[in-house]
Amino acid sequence: MKCSKKQFLYLLVLFGLFPEFVNAQNSAADTDSAFVRKSVDIRRTTLEPNIDGVLDDEIWQQATVITDLHQVNPVDHGTPTQESIFYVTYDDNYFYVAARLFDTEPDEIIARTMIQGQSVRFDDNVHVILDTFNNSRTAFRFVTTPNAIRDDAVFESPTSANFNWEGIWLVDSQIDELGWTTEIAIPFTTLNFDPNTTTWGFNLEREIARSNERLAWSSFNRAIDPSTGGQIVGMNGLQQGLGLDIVPSVTVANAEDHVNNTTDSRFDPSLDVFYKFTPNLTGVLTLNTDFSATEVDDRQVNLTRFSLFFPEKRDFFLQDSEIFSFGGDGNINGTPFYSRRIGLDARSGQPVDIDVGGKLAGRVGDLSVGALMVQQEDRIGVDDAPLFVGRMTQNILQESRIGAIFTQGDPNSLNDNSLAGVDFRYRNTRFASSHTLTGDIWYQQSDTDGLNGDDKAYSANLDLATENTGLSGVIGYNYIGAEYNPALGFANRRGIEQLSTEVQGRYFVSDNPLLRYYFGRIRYNHTRRIDNGEMQSEELSSRLFSLNSHQADRIYLDVQREREGLTADFRIRPGIVIPAGKYSFDSAEIGLESSSFRAFVPDISYKQGDFYNGKQKEVGVGLGWQPDPRFSANFSYRYTDVELPQGDFSTRLVRLNTTLAFNSTWAWINLLQYDNLSSLVGLNSRLNWNPQAGENFYFVVNYNFDTDGVFSGMNARDSEIVLKYSKNFRF
Repeated sequence: MKCSKKQFLYLLVLFGLFPEFVNAQNSAADTDSAFVRKSVDIRRTTLEPNIDGVLDDEIWQQATVITDLHQVNPVDHGTPTQESIFYVTYDDNYFYVAARLFDTEPDEIIARTMIQGQSVRFDDNVHVILDTFNNSRTAFRFVTTPNAIRDDAVFESPTSANFNWEGIWLVDSQIDELGWTTEIAIPFTTLNFDPNTTTWGFNLEREIARSNERLAWSSFNRAIDPSTGGQIVGMNGLQQGLGLDIVPSVTVANAEDHVNNTTDSRFDPSLDVFYKFTPNLTGVLTLNTDFSATEVDDRQVNLTRFSLFFPEKRDFFLQDSEIFSFGGDGNINGTPFYSRRIGLDARSGQPVDIDVGGKLAGRVGDLSVGALMVQQEDRIGVDDAPLFVGRMTQNILQESRIGAIFTQGDPNSLNDNSLAGVDFRYRNTRFASSHTLTGDIWYQQSDTDGLNGDDKAYSANLDLATENTGLSGVIGYNYIGAEYNPALGFANRRGIEQLSTEVQGRYFVSDNPLLRYYFGRIRYNHTRRIDNGEMQSEELSSRLFSLNSHQADRIYLDVQREREGLTADFRIRPGIVIPAGKYSFDSAEIGLESSSFRAFVPDISYKQGDFYNGKQKEVGVGLGWQPDPRFSANFSYRYTDVELPQGDFSTRLVRLNTTLAFNSTWAWINLLQYDNLSSLVGLNSRLNWNPQAGENFYFVVNYNFDTDGVFSGMNARDSEIVLKYSKNFRF
């Protein structure tokens, strides 16, 4: 890659800082020694607790007791302000955890979330992390609150967790005069594990919301993840029954096109079957799959000439998603497998029926394997051959892995398409006493009928990071060929190579009544075209400061310089075209973000500066309100005003989300969205009954309106009413 003298000097400055990464020492006590992994023996039980949140069962008197938690925040390895006692044991079918969470101010315990599956980040909570393969790479995470809300996730890597994953487990909690208690029972049928492995990775975490205090049993440099967990020893004779889950569901829906005055009714039974061939290798069969009760996407406003990335939210693709992840964290452009390519039409964005799908995923020793095959409904102009994804990774060294991926099929054309790739992910938590070193290298090659040019892509990234006081840095290089075509993946820029670097610094403050830490960052990205070597995009940005309070409030100031090289005219809006050429523009943004620990949460940001050959102003306003655990409302408004010689325009994005919890099993969730680019108001209203994990009833109303302005002159465009019920039968 060619760099100007200015760019070269900038890179020298960045690399000049690298020696400080290793030498930067944490100011907190007890963190200047290498990470030592904790270990505790666990005892098997023949008793069974009554999961009611009251610790009066005899089983807890025989369980392993863990009390040696330490602070992660505000003081790394500091002494907790509140005492915690955890009880851990297991029997043939369940892994049990109970906890007595003492609190000297029980009336101040925060427990505002009452809807199952919602984020509990800002409530008092406890975490249980189970690395069932003891590989320090992947794990299951189970979280609960004083309201016994279930929140779970699966770690796809030590630093990346999929929060859309949902497992089946039992929990109940109680608040009393001493604090609060909880009892958790996790079925072994919910977990994948190696029955020959008697040692599991394990960790416990507690969050005290009002003081934003985090406690952990095992951590390193304020990180709590599979690579920094301890171990439990003595897991023997675990049972998974037949390993068979049968999940039937039925959907009744009525859709109406109000413009053409047409209706369409449907009755869709569907079936998902899960079978564990071994305790750690699961097969899945899905028939007539229905995604109508899945949450809708949050709208985004795009002022770039590159397509946006939306996260996956459908359960079938989220199951074992960590096995199919490729490369390092944060890689988007050049993703070989992007599950949203399946079951969604790329042109219209409308759902496409999946007639049948199968998946095999799991682990055999240190080898992880995944295979996915899906048959979509027939459509004109699309190859009806099955779509296939195969993935394999091998654990090597202590925390690293090497792998390969293969995809076959194109869900949106008649062209044959395949892709093959290999990747290596390196991680070393013990690289230095204060930093973790990670890196990834990958290479891919696609093969598409009619495309014979440069169809390869490769990348290399290196990251030296700490969550403690000190400097962190990352440097990366990506190459995406002009004819690289991941038909089952994601690539929004082709024919480019990109260099990116970032240095950030964090400093934790001691004994300050307001501030917890300062944060600053410098980031540089340069993207050039492969064919002529000319710059496509360049960004030099800096977060001059971010002041973070003990309650997680934040005020920040960003400055940014961007350069864009347009080889063709850019139609940014109808009737407004930015001519081809090179542009340089500067901007600054200031923002204030309030902590969601409070009942009333205002946020505001303001950005102003140049934009191509014109000007831009952007205002963002957010307001959250939760007066009690049963009701919450979150409103956001983002307004952008652009003035260009070719014409002026503005964008507005409005979002209102409300939740009403009748109790911990009944919830009514509403999302209302508007943007003036589509001139469309969308309402998604979901009434959900969740009497237990694995059983759900949904009543969903979707309504879209054409508008003349912000919620004005609305005319019904289309609507749909959906009833869906599903239940997991486990054998």
